[in-house]
Amino acid sequence: MIRSTDSKIVPTAPRDLPALLGRPGGGWRARMFDVIFGTDTPAGRRFDIALVCLILLSILVVVLDSVPEIGARYASVMTALEWTFTLLFTVEYVARLVCIQRPGRYATSFYGVIDLVSVLPTYLSLLLPGSQVFLDVRILRLLRVFRIFKLTLYIEEYHKLGQALVASRRKIMVFLSVVLMLVLILGTVMYVIEGPENGFTSIPMAMYWATVTITTVGYGDMTPHTALGKGIASFMMLLGWGILAVPTGIVTAEMTSQKLSRNAPRGQPRQCAACGSGGHDPRAHFCKDCGAALAPAEAVQEGS
Repeated sequence: MIRSTDSKIVPTAPRDLPALLGRPGGGWRARMFDVIFGTDTPAGRRFDIALVCLILLSILVVVLDSVPEIGARYASVMTALEWTFTLLFTVEYVARLVCIQRPGRYATSFYGVIDLVSVLPTYLSLLLPGSQVFLDVRILRLLRVFRIFKLTLYIEEYHKLGQALVASRRKIMVFLSVVLMLVLILGTVMYVIEGPENGFTSIPMAMYWATVTITTVGYGDMTPHTALGKGIASFMMLLGWGILAVPTGIVTAEMTSQKLSRNAPRGQPRQCAACGSGGHDPRAHFCKDCGAALAPAEAVQEGS
């Protein structure tokens, strides 16, 4: 979920939802609002803990139901549990819409869509009982696994990780483009060296082998047979160790930069609104990556 300011679009943290959705002035709707959206009250904390437990239990039921032995032996129990969870999540979804002043805003938000998707498959399975529709109703049942995304509303670290990924998107895209170029070049080289007689029947197949090798997965369905090919494969395996560490370092550095930015004194420049880059010098007025003007901390806090 996002919100707009005069100059930029700022990601909205879960804790900002109550202010955006609107708390009723009083009465039972206000009390319900404090329980459902209020994480700072004892009742709100108990509600969040109970809902997280229900989400995890419902996911466990879906996973166990996919095991043929368990699904066949406890079919009635699994069906009863699934309908129980579906009805509880339906009541929760309706209660969220009822107790806020702007229900449309929540219904179209990320969390609102997830809440709706978490209950729709069970109801759709009643309307689509035949195996001819969507190949199998089990496809709809698998969508229940998306209930796990409901946890993002209650764990703030999801939001922090999302911010770091968004801010690092350009660096990660550059890194992925370099990896794709390596896969294309080395895959083409292996196609020339090994040839169809050794399983490298085309450049796409050779690129598949290069992807498997450079990520150190190593399925073993395609292997080089020449000495030169084995040497290149060894180089790619060693290269893969270093490549896997790059995205982790990028995201970790961005999370550290955001933490320092949040703890910085007022008046210090914040994250760049244009490209999302952080870690600027306190005296900087322009972004070190894209050159856009940096807003001081006071302007960011007033705009948020």
